[in-house]
Amino acid sequence: MTYRHVVALGSSFAAGPGIPPVVDAAAGRSGANYAHLFADAIGARLTDLTVSGATTATVLDQPQRVGRTTFPPQLSGVPEDADLVTVTVGGNDLGYLQTMLRLAWANQFQRRWWTRAAGNRLARGPVPVADPDIVVGGLTAIVDAVHERAPGARVVLVDYLTLLEEKTVPPFTDVQHRALRALGRRVSGAFAVAAQATGAGLVQASVLSAGHGVGTAEPWVNGFVPSTRRATSAFHPNAAGMRAIADELVRTLGART
Repeated sequence: MTYRHVVALGSSFAAGPGIPPVVDAAAGRSGANYAHLFADAIGARLTDLTVSGATTATVLDQPQRVGRTTFPPQLSGVPEDADLVTVTVGGNDLGYLQTMLRLAWANQFQRRWWTRAAGNRLARGPVPVADPDIVVGGLTAIVDAVHERAPGARVVLVDYLTLLEEKTVPPFTDVQHRALRALGRRVSGAFAVAAQATGAGLVQASVLSAGHGVGTAEPWVNGFVPSTRRATSAFHPNAAGMRAIADELVRTLGART
């Protein structure tokens, strides 16, 4: 199959914050995210609409405000001539990354007496036992809407890279680690259900990346560094993770120039 116009929709796991080169600072969008690498590999045109922090709602029909920049709903930018659309979004609907960062900072602050009170406040509230049907519904609506805007497009859902392996890694406790892994499985499971329900393609980055989580010898995601300067890239794909997804897209789609 030859693809000539690829469109990328999604949140930070598609946008690639912190990976150089930065092509849109407000969107946290990298020129070396998986969509860019894939399009370059097959010689296709790319329309990258990804925005860090996006939810299924801001892909579908709600504007997204980031600082002083307002991004229109991503679907409004999907052109009629798109023949392949990739989608990675839904984790923010369930508070996946937000919860990981909240607990990571809470545990960091609790280590020192002068920040312990702030840490205790951040630690309040458990890991959410969120309903994955929220993501299934959002992804299903996105696939249907893409087909309305670009009737000839193939839609491929790309789920989230594995963040945490079985062994507990800092800065999380055993209890937090288990709960966060369970939340990650709910996110990935929603992609599988949505793909089956809609007939969309599915690239299981979660399976592909097993053994490459935080703290492994060859991580495809960034760990936690207690620095506000690097906060946007913590627990997000690194360059190796983006390259692995791009290579898998080329392999599974059989795309060629």
